[in-house]
Amino acid sequence: MNRKVTRRRFIRIAAIAGGTSLLPSIAFARSSSAGLRQWRGIALGADASLQVFHPDPAAADRLIAASLDEVLRLEGIFSLYRQDSDLARLNRDGRLDAPAPEMVELLSIAAQFSRLTAGAFDVTVQPLWELYAKHFSLPNADPAGPTEAALAAARALVGYEALEIDAARVCLLQPGAKVTLNGIAQGYVTDRVADVLRAAGCEHTLVDMGEIRAIGAHPAGRPWDVAIRDPRDGSRTFAGLQLDNMSVATSSGMGTPFDATGRFNHIFDPSKGTCASKYLSVSVKTMRATSADALSTALSLMPTEAATSVLQATGGGEALFWEKSRTLTSIQVA
Repeated sequence: MNRKVTRRRFIRIAAIAGGTSLLPSIAFARSSSAGLRQWRGIALGADASLQVFHPDPAAADRLIAASLDEVLRLEGIFSLYRQDSDLARLNRDGRLDAPAPEMVELLSIAAQFSRLTAGAFDVTVQPLWELYAKHFSLPNADPAGPTEAALAAARALVGYEALEIDAARVCLLQPGAKVTLNGIAQGYVTDRVADVLRAAGCEHTLVDMGEIRAIGAHPAGRPWDVAIRDPRDGSRTFAGLQLDNMSVATSSGMGTPFDATGRFNHIFDPSKGTCASKYLSVSVKTMRATSADALSTALSLMPTEAATSVLQATGGGEALFWEKSRTLTSIQVA
């Protein structure tokens, strides 16, 4: 059986009340705060939502529709599963001529984070994903995971240094190498939607396209409230966070486990080919969701003390490491 596994999110917006179902199409509902419009649905394979404050509800609805059009456009570039996407063509052909500017920008940002984290963040780990997904989809799969030989072969295809990025062409220099943007695209799309809304004059908005970014404060004059859920029990939360002109992203190996224990999961150590196991989850707060997304992935593989230098290099923020004992280590850099 060949299953497509999507990234499960563990950070949810606590401010949204009610039981509205997630919808694949546009659905609007007025919230309890006057002038606040909200949408819920699916974007990039993850739960998504928008909360837009605007004095004209019809204008807010048009802005939400425009935002969703932008998401669909970007999905056509970054989707791993749409055969006509830029990313699918890159992985299929090993090169992408005349890439979309957004693809060049995002891959360039990803390369910066790869260098910053000494390779802990690496978009070329897709061969490891395919190896583990294929192994654990087999009947009676060995619970110890793929063989050492299979792992070595997949690991040999991983390495961000072999990804050549240029405005005219993107090229995978290693035959058989493939790219996944699942560790950064949600944050990037969140930022793009937030930028669209901010440019339109929105001053109180919460965007969640798989990662969360707040524009300004809640229209009630307080920060936006978000909650980080326990990846082992979705009915429990680790803690509440408050956002005002900040973004937050959470990564957890339990988000997409290949086996029942979560020992094998979607967060890969590019140098070893093994899976993240240090923490239950890692959350990162930064100004932009792209940074928070990439860093929450990378720091899932790094010791807590590494967060200080990484956050300093990216303009500051906060990293929250949830240990398996459910204790919290928080590192803040102004």
